[in-house]
Amino acid sequence: MDVAVHTALGLTDDELDSIRSILGRDPNYLELAMYSVMWSEHCSYKSSRLHLRRLPSKGEKVILGPGENAGVIDAGDGIAVAIRMESHNHPSAIEPYQGAATGVGGILRDIFTMGARPIALLDSLRIGDQSDPRNRFIFNGVVSGISGYGNAVGVPTVGGEIVFDPTYNSNPLVNVAAVGVLKRENLVLARADGVGNRAILLGASTGRDGIGGVSVLASAGFGGEIEQSKRPSVQVGDPYEEKRLIEACLELLDKKLVVGIQDLGGAGLTCATCETAAKAGLGMDVFVDDVPRREPNMEPFEVMTSESQERMLAIVSNENVDEVLAIATKWEVGAAVVGIVTKPVEDANGEKVGILRIISNGTVVGEMPAASLADGAPIYDRPIEEPNSIAEYRSVDVDSLDLSIDVDSDVESMIFDPSVIYRQYDHQLFLNTIVGPGSGATLLRLASPEVGVTNRAIALSSDGNSRWCEIDPYIGSQWIVAESALNLALVGARPTAMVDCLNFGNPEHPSVMWQLSNSIDGIAKASLELGIPVVGGNVSLYNEANGRNIEPTPVLTTIGIRESVTEIPPTNRPNVGDSIFLVNAGQSVSLGGSRLVWSVKGVKAGNLVEVDFETHRLLIDTIIGVVSAPNSMGMTAITDISDGGLALALRDLVKGSGLGFTVTSPLSSAYLFAESPSRVIFAAPSSSGAVGYIRESGLSVDEIGVVTGSAFSYPTEK
Repeated sequence: MDVAVHTALGLTDDELDSIRSILGRDPNYLELAMYSVMWSEHCSYKSSRLHLRRLPSKGEKVILGPGENAGVIDAGDGIAVAIRMESHNHPSAIEPYQGAATGVGGILRDIFTMGARPIALLDSLRIGDQSDPRNRFIFNGVVSGISGYGNAVGVPTVGGEIVFDPTYNSNPLVNVAAVGVLKRENLVLARADGVGNRAILLGASTGRDGIGGVSVLASAGFGGEIEQSKRPSVQVGDPYEEKRLIEACLELLDKKLVVGIQDLGGAGLTCATCETAAKAGLGMDVFVDDVPRREPNMEPFEVMTSESQERMLAIVSNENVDEVLAIATKWEVGAAVVGIVTKPVEDANGEKVGILRIISNGTVVGEMPAASLADGAPIYDRPIEEPNSIAEYRSVDVDSLDLSIDVDSDVESMIFDPSVIYRQYDHQLFLNTIVGPGSGATLLRLASPEVGVTNRAIALSSDGNSRWCEIDPYIGSQWIVAESALNLALVGARPTAMVDCLNFGNPEHPSVMWQLSNSIDGIAKASLELGIPVVGGNVSLYNEANGRNIEPTPVLTTIGIRESVTEIPPTNRPNVGDSIFLVNAGQSVSLGGSRLVWSVKGVKAGNLVEVDFETHRLLIDTIIGVVSAPNSMGMTAITDISDGGLALALRDLVKGSGLGFTVTSPLSSAYLFAESPSRVIFAAPSSSGAVGYIRESGLSVDEIGVVTGSAFSYPTEK
């Protein structure tokens, strides 16, 4: 049976009717293709926008929140920091190297589109069971793609995380965050202001790679042999072209030659033209024949929906066109005038509407209201239903089960050395990395050629946990926010803002929408309680393979500012003989959601302890005070207790030092492996000022062990 054209393009019958209503006629193929990519889940967020509105996005330091290419926060003294997080999950499942590489390239363009120089990348990776050859292929390809692109383009990858779990079999999660620094006065928005201004396409020529990528790849799961059929939808990246494009764009922005600028990511030229025009309330004529191409006989729909990489659309006043083209030539970057900004026209209702017209051979081959493409997709209030599994999880008291725990053996089964990944990344580019990969948070000196070198620093932490959110997406998401914020405190930085990447299954399943909605509410609750606004993010849906949804996996990247850096924070430099202290030992704990129960023992059940936000705020403030003090008040190492519990945190405390520890205070196995929030351990001489400072804050401090020569000795269970 023949499939209708709109159905093949991913549009429903109702959506086709909406397009007909907007246009007052049947759309042609070009117009259908443009609506299909702009109304795809990836571009329009049609299943999640209703819920995303509940996320707090305003704060004292927030300059720009959601709606632009990147969130921007105020770092003081006229300096701003741009931050963005994106996913490239489906492309990386098909073509791991290029999927991950182009994910890096795309998010870097989001940063320098704002006028910021990219200074750092973080990657949050989740790959399937490594006993499967396909998953090993995906893992190696993704890591190589990130390192190959990031190292070549000259932006350090300074942190992230890696998780291996069967829930990601055939559907990896490749989430990348990027950060850039700019003078606040150089901030530029993606708006096509100024009737008569020219649209100049900068960067690589346009090919057929990535045509319809966002609708083909991000609006359906995987199964059978469809991966091969989707391979042409994956883009191909060139980091050296990107490097030249970065320098050309930053020069254009520094010289104030650009009115507005937008990268060509998802939906390619369609997205860049309609969004910049719609934001300005204007229209645009696009001369599709003038778009430089690297393949012959490309149809207008191919040119308009291609997602070829390393391209930007700049809106330039007529008097600056020649200078812009000259700077592009200087940096060996392709440039061509492909459009002109037009005034709005009056529609049948007497309202002013900006029209996007696609012109080929002097003929208008497509004509649509720009706003209907950019912001006209339907917003779905999809059915929500709690999964049956939630009641099953909550019915089991995992703390009362006989789990046959062998502390040494179970800890060993959890350990993975992330250095096999980050050694492939150049994390010391620019020599601004103070605390690099391997710690809970990264600390970077706030510096760039444009703003100079300051004594401030940026802290970054990327965190997620599908186990917590599978059991309880509302509380689990709060745990993730709490962990990410505390990680920044461990390097002396105050959490300022965060971006999220919400990775979920098929939104047409009511249970998935329940998970998404509750996760968003959990993030919103923690955001308000801790004063950390959400300034941007990404939603990745249809993460499923062979009919099985992934476990809900929200990932958060939190950014903080440290006002002064005079020494390296005490991340992991303990000395033999240092005492080991546990802060906030009285926190309620449970094995529910822990890696020990879920992954090691195979018991998928339990409940999560609620976050005590008053205590957590006090803990963050207190730890910042200690770590920021001279010599950190004698503290030599510190880490939080999260994934793997106290048992794994003790190993992290001495990681990299070649030392060991002996736990002298008998602790139950439950307390050793529980992952409940708001607890940290640190090493220091018993006379350290840190101990007294923390106790004076009102938090408990218990001495539980000592740093030793090399062995790891846990206590006998009570």
